[in-house]
Amino acid sequence: MALPFRLSVLDQSPVAEEMTAAEAVRNTLDLARTADALGYDRYWMAEHHASAGIVGVAPEVLIGPVALATKRIRVGSGGIMLPHFSPFKIAETFRLLGAIAPGRIDLGLGRAPGSDQRTAYALQRDRSRRIPSDDFPNHVAELLGYLSDSLPEDHVFAPLARTLPDGTLGSPDPWMLGSSPDSARWAGELGLPYCIADFINSNGVPLADIYRRSFQPSRWAAEPHVMVASWAIAATDREEAESLTLSSMMMFAHLIRGQTIAVPSVEKARAWLADNPQTSPRDRRMLLGDGRAVRGQIEEVAALYGAQEVMLVNIMHEHDKRRRSYELVAEAFGMVGTAAAA
Repeated sequence: MALPFRLSVLDQSPVAEEMTAAEAVRNTLDLARTADALGYDRYWMAEHHASAGIVGVAPEVLIGPVALATKRIRVGSGGIMLPHFSPFKIAETFRLLGAIAPGRIDLGLGRAPGSDQRTAYALQRDRSRRIPSDDFPNHVAELLGYLSDSLPEDHVFAPLARTLPDGTLGSPDPWMLGSSPDSARWAGELGLPYCIADFINSNGVPLADIYRRSFQPSRWAAEPHVMVASWAIAATDREEAESLTLSSMMMFAHLIRGQTIAVPSVEKARAWLADNPQTSPRDRRMLLGDGRAVRGQIEEVAALYGAQEVMLVNIMHEHDKRRRSYELVAEAFGMVGTAAAA
């Protein structure tokens, strides 16, 4: 069945209470194989730092094993937080990943620190100053110059583009990620496909308009291309789906207080939230219900943004419930893969 838009997965590699990092990584590999068998289009991994509940600190490390564990799904970063890296290092890394899985690697780029400000500062090699945010578009342009061997001839780093691992089998496809007008404008001006983090900013529809107005065709995209990443949980019914959100609500409530915790069980989260009624996690759009209901909500979000792709993200305590959520969505859309195949 042909879908009206591509459907993908964003994995933050959650760590449940009493779970080891090794178990969380195994869950990422398992969910990636499931998404591959079900017919999802992309499997991206996030970058978060200094969090007790998320093991995904380095998508560039996880992409290779996930690509080797899957067969056809595109694998990428959602995203690489470029202020923590040199553009040349990322160009080298992702060109090498492109050699590991030719034609299947995506390079999603973000500006946010993926952490608190202290951790962001600790991640800097040069701590003599804080890196200004307005360096970001210049660093993206430099990175794209390496990947396309298009830096000006008089640029001091221009010869380095030709030292990268061979990209003839498919250079990584770059994307801009974001939840702000700046990212929308930069994505359009650079001619990149744009992924809007609706799960962070549920009022992001104007960003799609800014992006389309700013868009300049490039070697990366001939016309605007929007993907929207939304929080979605499918379960047996709406009541179960709502209960499965409680673990992440408790996590985010602690994060607002400057604390990080492992993903608590639904029962623990329900009790804690009842004892802390003043807790008000930030408002976010949540697509919840059984598979059919979530399909309808996904279609509404895609239409709202005019998106060509939708990427689904969630955090749950139980890996089996999380995997089942993606199976139910795939079944509701009549995707090529099936839960039995996965």
